Amino acid sequence: MKTSKISILSLLLGPILLFSYCQEKVEEVPEVIDETYAVQTDKLLVNLDTLYTEFTNPWGMTWLDDGTMLVTERSGEILVFKDDQFTGDKLEGLPELYVNGQVGLLDITTHPDYSENGWIYIAYGKPMPDSLGATAIMRFKLNGNQITDKEELIVTTPAWEAGRHYGSRIVFDNDNYLYFSNGDRGNKPENAQDLTNSHGKIHRIFDDGRIPEDNPFVDVDGAIASIWTYGNRNPQGMVYDFENDRLWESEHGPMGGDELNLIEKGKNYGWPVITYGQNYDGTPITDITEKEGMEQPTTYYVPSIATCGMTLVTSDRYPAWKGDILISALAKMHINRVDMDGATALGQEILFQDIGRVRDVQESPDGYLYAITEGTGLLVKLIPIR
Repeated sequence: MKTSKISILSLLLGPILLFSYCQEKVEEVPEVIDETYAVQTDKLLVNLDTLYTEFTNPWGMTWLDDGTMLVTERSGEILVFKDDQFTGDKLEGLPELYVNGQVGLLDITTHPDYSENGWIYIAYGKPMPDSLGATAIMRFKLNGNQITDKEELIVTTPAWEAGRHYGSRIVFDNDNYLYFSNGDRGNKPENAQDLTNSHGKIHRIFDDGRIPEDNPFVDVDGAIASIWTYGNRNPQGMVYDFENDRLWESEHGPMGGDELNLIEKGKNYGWPVITYGQNYDGTPITDITEKEGMEQPTTYYVPSIATCGMTLVTSDRYPAWKGDILISALAKMHINRVDMDGATALGQEILFQDIGRVRDVQESPDGYLYAITEGTGLLVKLIPIR
């Protein structure tokens, strides 16, 4: 029996065609996504991936060029994470800390040119004479997990006995100026209006601690030269909008009166002369909420949510949130999404209610959102599904 050329060709090509067909069919199968821990928000379905559960009082987080993540604990530890897992390592060689109430080891961030200079920055409570404390900014480098090349850049004045309202966040702008926040110390709110002390202010310095000559109060007799803005009660969150050259701050208010503020050079944000909040015993702090020469918040919270760390969503991974601001809520235990239209706040959404006292939320270099919590002690990653 003679086999036709067509039959032979079919025998030869059949497996190839079948393989090609199967490949096409496999590629058409949609990816299976685990939605076990998914939460439906107004605009996105988000999976909450819990990466760690043993924090006590986490405060800040940052990433190194190789993807390593560093998270501070207020008691004085910096935990090392790699590939979203705790390595078991902690940095060694931190400076001596003033740990009292709300103060200890606070924020951490890397220099914008970290890949070139290796500088990491921390805000912390520095012990001062007579059992007092001060907010200090330090930079250092790493040799493995060992802290080296420590340089203290600036120390706030005067030193204080209270363990409240220390701020303190650190951010850089497009020109590598460093901004840090410092609270009013709680038991003397009028500090925020007094340019002769560092408290209740946002400060601006060079990345090596020098004072820029164009800071707004450099030439004012007696004023602290690093002050950028004043009248800020307890600014526990800051984020810089690099695309639009804007600095945002979240201000932890009294009972009511938490604020989201657009921070601009030399301006007075009003505390304690104007506020939408009250004392914790319900008595008034002031009888006015507006005054000429004092800024109004972009949005505010009554009742308070107890604002803390914040981030601006720039990642394409969250298209429905892009351009919005996420603010940590301590007392109300959620992440607050402020729906933004440029510099205008349109509305708010409560995300992930009862996740814990959210201390900070940040966007990683690869575009994912992370949050750290007190009480529940979590590090979570927000994975968008659709």
